[in-house]
Amino acid sequence: MDQLDVVNLRMGDRGHTDTPLEAALETLMSLRAEGLIRHLGVSNVTQTQVARARAVADIVCVQNLYNIAARDDDPLVDTCAHAGIAYVPFFPVGGFQPLTAEHLTTVAGRLGATVPQVALAWLLARSPNIVLIPGTSSLAHLEQNIAAGQLQLTDDDLAQLGA
Repeated sequence: MDQLDVVNLRMGDRGHTDTPLEAALETLMSLRAEGLIRHLGVSNVTQTQVARARAVADIVCVQNLYNIAARDDDPLVDTCAHAGIAYVPFFPVGGFQPLTAEHLTTVAGRLGATVPQVALAWLLARSPNIVLIPGTSSLAHLEQNIAAGQLQLTDDDLAQLGA
């Protein structure tokens, strides 16, 4: 395959651009009207920017920094859930600064899991609209990430993790 017929999801990144959000989305919407893009999402956005984006386009996905240690987007996760918008956290296990905390280690030990598995399980328990795409470097790492989806955090676990 030399090229795709259609891009299933195109994320508009607000991180480093001078282009107004609405103008960027209008361009993407014209590509969608041509059948080149199926769905639109936004990344690195504030709650206000998501509201502006939704005023001009059907947004199906928001991708921002969010994990058990970086919860600034709590209100945005809830807003997206209420609107039926997927929320994809980047750096779900801490990124370049892996998550380390006594409460994570304690819960992981009780469950016979790793700290990253507990961090991923917490995200899955946090909201039904959270979609995880954790990075992986090996088949074993991929299997560990998948196993996180089978962890059942109790109410006590969630309280201990500060949910």
